[in-house]
Amino acid sequence: MEKRFLTPAETAEAIIAAGRRVLEQSSGRTFLLSLLAGFYISFGAQLATVVTSDAAVHAGSGISRFLGGSVFSIGLMLVVVCGAELFTGNSLLAAAVLHGEISLAKMLENWLVVIVGNLLGALFFAWMMYETRLWEIGSVGEQVIRTAAAKCSLDPWVAFVRGILCNWLVCLAVFMATAARDIPGKMLACYVPIMMFVASGFEHSVANMYFIPEGLFLNAELHRPEPLLSWWNFAAANLLPVTLGNIVGGVLFVASAYWYVHLNRPIPKVTP
Repeated sequence: MEKRFLTPAETAEAIIAAGRRVLEQSSGRTFLLSLLAGFYISFGAQLATVVTSDAAVHAGSGISRFLGGSVFSIGLMLVVVCGAELFTGNSLLAAAVLHGEISLAKMLENWLVVIVGNLLGALFFAWMMYETRLWEIGSVGEQVIRTAAAKCSLDPWVAFVRGILCNWLVCLAVFMATAARDIPGKMLACYVPIMMFVASGFEHSVANMYFIPEGLFLNAELHRPEPLLSWWNFAAANLLPVTLGNIVGGVLFVASAYWYVHLNRPIPKVTP
């Protein structure tokens, strides 16, 4: 009988094997896949906005956050099942670097292409959602503004720590999805950690590439401008510290930890 899942050690090996793709995959292919990941995470983010726009009024804030996290997880399911390059998940490439399968330069090159593609994909999706005018229905537009303003008002240290906790869970989701051998298993693996990080209030850099620009697009439109909502605060007060936190969470607590536990052994060095 075929195994339904991989052991943790086998999963770590599979993640390293998958990391070798950066040696052969063209930058154009990587960029297109990163655009798709930006779209997919934005799909989940906009659905979470719709669901939470009035859920707290009827069910309470805790249930509202649970529902928002539940539907947001669809974004990572699309990334994992359909295939895409997501910056936060690509923190796991650090395991391939530690194992000598790819160079540090190759990993950083991948990260740069992917984060730019994720950003452009999320920005384009935010613009498309603005053009749909669907934010005029009910209190969706107000929820967009509230979410974006709250994220831009975070202390950078708070944003950094929330970013660590977020990508710790995101990379665990990718780790478990790699272990699963069928689509239902991969979807469940994505669902639980992503629901946890969203309901908990942690910060995801790629999701914020949608949440905050969408709020910026609506800020003037709703004639209730939030002073904290600016492109500068988006970049400096949120995106930068959250991205750094995401890197620490994924690289240190998942990629490095599982490489050390399962695969730490002498290996030949790889030249850049």
